[in-house]
Amino acid sequence: MTNQTHQGHSRGKSLRAAAIGNALEWFDWTLYGIFSVYLARNLFDKADPRSALLSTLAVFAVGFIARPVGGFVFGKLGDRYGRKAVLVTTMILLAICSAGIGLIPSYSSIGIGASILLVILRLLQGLAHGGETGVSYTYVAEIAPKEKRGLWSSTVFISVTLGVMAATATAATLTSMLGKEAMDDYGWRIGFYIGGILGIYALFLRRSAQESQVFEHKKAAPAKPLTKREILIIARNIIMLSAASNVTYYTWVTFAPSTAIAKGMDASGAYWASLAAQVLCLIWLPVCGWMADKFGRKPIVFAWGLAVIVLSYPISAMVTQEPMTLFFAQVLGLGAWALIASIYPAIVSEQVPTQARAQGVGFVSSLSVAIFGGTAPYINTYLAGSGYEFLYIGYLMCLGLMAIIASIIIKETARIDLADIR
Repeated sequence: MTNQTHQGHSRGKSLRAAAIGNALEWFDWTLYGIFSVYLARNLFDKADPRSALLSTLAVFAVGFIARPVGGFVFGKLGDRYGRKAVLVTTMILLAICSAGIGLIPSYSSIGIGASILLVILRLLQGLAHGGETGVSYTYVAEIAPKEKRGLWSSTVFISVTLGVMAATATAATLTSMLGKEAMDDYGWRIGFYIGGILGIYALFLRRSAQESQVFEHKKAAPAKPLTKREILIIARNIIMLSAASNVTYYTWVTFAPSTAIAKGMDASGAYWASLAAQVLCLIWLPVCGWMADKFGRKPIVFAWGLAVIVLSYPISAMVTQEPMTLFFAQVLGLGAWALIASIYPAIVSEQVPTQARAQGVGFVSSLSVAIFGGTAPYINTYLAGSGYEFLYIGYLMCLGLMAIIASIIIKETARIDLADIR
């Protein structure tokens, strides 16, 4: 085996380890959103169902508060000690948190203690997820060949989508097998137990991955620290690229089944409709990554922003109590979202020099998720319940416009060597 062939094999093995870890990480993270209705019924006061659901969504947002802290702390560790060590550590913490949520006693057993335990575990999960996500984006972008970085980057959200699909399929299967009463009682806990076990499996895979060569090169030739102006430009670019993606993902993907169920849609039908739409997204993601390598990042980001503006109202208006309407809405939403998701790890990594990449990507992208993604389900639920859903649609359109502006002001970064970014 030649050195080049061996290097290619090692890169492929590392990519698989990162991708499978991402899938299992997002399985754990997504379960909270999918099972939010059951969490509200079991870990909060049932006297006011709408208040209980809003409380569950508020705890969902609390997890996002911890994400920037996790991105900062674990990102700093990733820039100092390497990407691989952080990816292993965060996977351990995620597995523990997932299993822990499944073990929380009900509100009827320990009262408000159940809600407090959920908040604590969600905060820890947010810390791990913030660190995991930023370092994972950085790692995949750095091990990819520069001419195929968009395509390789698409594997991150292919694996994320597989993780979300697995969580959705778990919910659909448990709902179909156990029925409503059993799901309310104990069925939702099974999903969190599965997440904890799968997280341990991902841990062993990641231990066999190689370190990023771009990081190793940086260690051999340390670069000067970034200036305040450079830091502000990087933060501006990442937030403008991230905002619309964060909000639409949690509105159109993660919480779409729960929102539809709250409107009266059959739970099993909602989960299977969402799952079918995500299957189509898997096929489209690598195509979008390939297009970004061929035509550049800027045209793809522009198309994404335009799609958000055009599709926000139709996607919101078309969902009724029929599962097929959720399927078509998610096909449109996921089709648009894949434009940015396919290249997201690459394009945010291309905004930051190597010496600060894991910390910069981890902290700023997690901060953006906390501000925009973490609050999205709560704002959407509150405005829809108050008769002001049109305000939320307008909010989405404004974020789409922000993405279009980002496509104009960022530099074209397709096919550049990440080690050359200063």
